[in-house]
Amino acid sequence: MNELTTNALVHTKTWSLRLDLFEEGDLTWVHAILDTGDNRLESRTEAHRNPRDPSVPEIGDEYAAGRALVDLGHQLLRAGMTDARTNEPPLHG
Repeated sequence: MNELTTNALVHTKTWSLRLDLFEEGDLTWVHAILDTGDNRLESRTEAHRNPRDPSVPEIGDEYAAGRALVDLGHQLLRAGMTDARTNEPPLHG
């Protein structure tokens, strides 16, 4: 056995991510939901096609979805920092 299996229990979790993309003309917007089982985070973002750019819907999808994922990442980091602060042991002086 290695050190991991002898000294620690392994826990497995599955998080679910849902991205709903909507397109209307030159606008693409995304509603993203991350369900961790303990928390549910949501993001709503959009992307507007530059009139000089070619009309390729996939590009708008990528920008809007990418922005939603970045926003969810920021939310996760803030949640982690908040959880870490609220779970710190009290200082003894």
